[in-house]
Amino acid sequence: MQGKNRYIGRSHISEAKFKMIVRYFAHDLPASKIAELSAVSRPTINKLFMKLRLRIAQACESSSPFSGEVEVDESYFGARRVRGKKGRGAAGKTIVFGILERQGKVYTELVPDASKKQLQSAIRGQVSLDSIIHSDGWRGYNGLVDMGYKKHLRVNHGKHEFARGNYHINGIESFWSYAKRRLAKFNGVPRKTFYLHLKECEFRFNHREEDLYDTILTILRENPL
Repeated sequence: MQGKNRYIGRSHISEAKFKMIVRYFAHDLPASKIAELSAVSRPTINKLFMKLRLRIAQACESSSPFSGEVEVDESYFGARRVRGKKGRGAAGKTIVFGILERQGKVYTELVPDASKKQLQSAIRGQVSLDSIIHSDGWRGYNGLVDMGYKKHLRVNHGKHEFARGNYHINGIESFWSYAKRRLAKFNGVPRKTFYLHLKECEFRFNHREEDLYDTILTILRENPL
């Protein structure tokens, strides 16, 4: 008789096979390849991965506020740029706001626009007031010191300034490059699942120095699928 799977309830998949699937997932193999290697159907693999990404997103959202030196920025994901629509006005794209704690982790959040109201609200919810914030010159970041933040340092990308000593947002921009490269392999991510794929990128980036397989199993032991 098949033993109970501690990591997923009401499943016909054995714990040993499930752990094998998680290991393949940790190594970032394509779902089609994992289905082939595990002899589990592709639809079942897809359902498992949706549940797994939900747990990963929940783990990301439970992170504590950032402090110290923090970089903030937004990036635009989605279809190719529409002619005549550039930069922060790009049409048809998903706007993602990001915060990176230097020498630490990254946090991402979907925002409806890059307005001062939206960005300040996102920062207030995730960054402690004793932080030093680094950003570019976008007007959406105006007023952070007035909100009570210790210091706000900026680089002006509009004047082709990308670093001035310790003033830069190279860390968060490195994460954007990683996330876009990784998502590109899916040949388009539907809007309804984009958040979960984004959070998976965040999770992989934040735990890149760890054994991702062990980290995922620890999460699932505490909160099974």
